[in-house]
Amino acid sequence: MMGKYLLAIGLIFAVLAGGIAVQNLYRRFAARHPELGPFREEKGCGSCSAGNGCGTSACDRPVGK
Repeated sequence: MMGKYLLAIGLIFAVLAGGIAVQNLYRRFAARHPELGPFREEKGCGSCSAGNGCGTSACDRPVGK
């Protein structure tokens, strides 16, 4: 039974570490290829330059309000 808990914790850690690795790869790719546009950090519920489903004025409000 304890093995299942440790496996679940390990899988969650691996998924989170994989997400961070992909974000770092994307950041480095964007730095090497500036002609494709700037690196877009994830803020709130999406990137305002690409459009999002959070609402029409989600990009107009200050972050945190």
